[in-house]
Amino acid sequence: WSKKGPRWKRVLGWSGPVPRPRHGHRAVAIKELMVVFGGGNEGIVDELHVYNTATNQWFIPAVRGDIPPGCAAYGFVCDGTRLLVFGGMVEYGKYSNDLYELQASRWEWKKLKAKNPKNGPPPCPRLGHSFSLVGNKCYLFGGLANDSEDPKNNIPRYLNDLYTLELRAGSSVVGWDIPITYGVLPPPRESHTAVVYTEKATRKSPYKFRVAGINACGRGAFSEISAFKTCLPGFPGAPCAIKISKVNKPCCIIDFTHRCAIRDHVSHGFGTK
Repeated sequence: WSKKGPRWKRVLGWSGPVPRPRHGHRAVAIKELMVVFGGGNEGIVDELHVYNTATNQWFIPAVRGDIPPGCAAYGFVCDGTRLLVFGGMVEYGKYSNDLYELQASRWEWKKLKAKNPKNGPPPCPRLGHSFSLVGNKCYLFGGLANDSEDPKNNIPRYLNDLYTLELRAGSSVVGWDIPITYGVLPPPRESHTAVVYTEKATRKSPYKFRVAGINACGRGAFSEISAFKTCLPGFPGAPCAIKISKVNKPCCIIDFTHRCAIRDHVSHGFGTK
């Protein structure tokens, strides 16, 4: 970091067992630790590597419990000292909708069973989805499913469904839910990203919003190319307000961004705090 702004710096001189080159893995931070799991290059791996940013050291913790199979392009979030893994590709054409928890305080895996939604089916097996933590809930959006029962005969289906997963404090989960949404539904996609942040309440807008921005740098069946213009919270009324401006310029990188506003449950009786 400098006065001119953030700067990249290559980290050198580390010690310990370094992960092999790979793609499709995920990484999350717990205080000074960066935890890396899964991914693949020549085959999918179930390796768990941890990098200590304070000591510049890699290490492989001795894990125990319900160790998940190797997976790639899965959902990975950190809640305190526990990590949650959902879905991903376990082998070519075979996707997962399993849910695992890793307690990093003792490096113990546990396979979780979440209750099905009351208003629909549970999430189907998928890869390339976004999985974002907001308060005590994880928000699952989109991804890619395989509609073929034969993993060697892949019939891809892009998704734009939205689920919430309620977490129990400290460990385990409650269950899935399919929230009622308003506004423009993002087109199906996979390999996108979702970033969560909070907009502070003001006199003009006394609501606290947590907003997930979902871009289209991934792949999917997009009917048009659009760029994010602006988004204004629209309470009272629709929980989501979106303005999109079309962009038809060649040779430019396009962001197709949607934002989902979530109301503070303390003031309004639902959502997440």
